[in-house]
Amino acid sequence: MRKLPALSAMKVFEVVAQTRSFTRAAEVLNLTQSAVSRQVRNLEKQLGEDLLIRRHHDLELTRAGTELMATLQQAFHTIEQTVRSIAEASNRNRLRINVPPTFARRWLMPRLSRLRQALPDIEISLSTDLKDSLAERGLLDCAIRFGDGEWPMLQSRILMTERHIAVCAPELLEGATRGGRIDFSAFTFLHVLASADQRYLTWQHWLDAAGLGDIDFRGGMEFDLLDLVIEAARNGLGVAVVDRFMVGPQLESGELVPVLDVSVEGHESYWLVTRSGQREPANVREFHAWLLSELALDRATAI
Repeated sequence: MRKLPALSAMKVFEVVAQTRSFTRAAEVLNLTQSAVSRQVRNLEKQLGEDLLIRRHHDLELTRAGTELMATLQQAFHTIEQTVRSIAEASNRNRLRINVPPTFARRWLMPRLSRLRQALPDIEISLSTDLKDSLAERGLLDCAIRFGDGEWPMLQSRILMTERHIAVCAPELLEGATRGGRIDFSAFTFLHVLASADQRYLTWQHWLDAAGLGDIDFRGGMEFDLLDLVIEAARNGLGVAVVDRFMVGPQLESGELVPVLDVSVEGHESYWLVTRSGQREPANVREFHAWLLSELALDRATAI
């Protein structure tokens, strides 16, 4: 049997360590200040170590206190996640999906009404937090990831590979067309950033495929999300190379128009990702089948 201090005392210490104040901790825990101070003092006696350096106006963690606080925070987080997981497990109809922000807004959101019609018994919980990982213990049922399909300990199934096309607002293309030819020097080039100091090479690949590799595209505007690049292009700020799958509605409505009839296959793809070695829930299987049917419709109606 484990010999541990009382769980209540450890929880009190965690709050004190976070707030660095017996008074604020007492308010959070709905206890008296003396009760909070007494629990921490008893914990220190049990451990045989001081956890706090008590000053007149504030508290400071000792080395032992810092170490215990870090361990308690991780342990309580794990307990909370497990309790939530057990509580949520009874809701077999809820499907928890994490997807990239641009994919969520540009591809999935316009289709959510069709998803609800196709799978009326499934309740969707959608997140776009890039740190929300299936590899960690959590509540996600599946995720859509953008990359090369290589994620350790996860099962990946390809959905679609990017098709890059150059697009802009129709009035911008009209203004840059002279004598039936497009003057690319009249354009502002819109770029997606791969990192803080590096752009994706989509413009270079598209211009090479179009036989325009000598055009200087180094200037222009930069954005950290493809979604923002699409909005900039839609608002007439410049010309962008984008994934055709992400701008289908804008192409159909005429808000965006292709600059030339040139498309280039991207180097990365969207994948449905699930945990390896686990039986796949029925709601994930149904969601995968729906994704494939929507993608088949996309390809059949491609502009």
